[in-house]
Amino acid sequence: MIGHVTPADANIFADLGFEPIEAASLFLRSQLMRELVVIMRQRELKQQEAAALFGVSQPRVSELKRGKIDSFTIDSLVNMLAHAGMEVRVSLKKADEPRVVAPEVEEEWPEPEHALG
Repeated sequence: MIGHVTPADANIFADLGFEPIEAASLFLRSQLMRELVVIMRQRELKQQEAAALFGVSQPRVSELKRGKIDSFTIDSLVNMLAHAGMEVRVSLKKADEPRVVAPEVEEEWPEPEHALG
């Protein structure tokens, strides 16, 4: 019998008993890590190829694939996504609101050229 189910947009780390600040950091890092792994799968990259794309060493990619969340800062994950041509946008809200919003990661697209005349 299932006693509690965490909604898809909620923070599982909070449900596991982490303090709110740590749970928020873990949740954000896990979402960024997931996006990097998705990039690797979609582009069918081997670890060495992913390392070159992300601007890190192959052992860092191995840590990423193994889910070593404590090995990564938010800053390092954002940098890896930027190297892969992605833009990270974070939504903010008041802490007393119940829902945690996952970061949005989008591919960078050049600004459209405007026709003159």
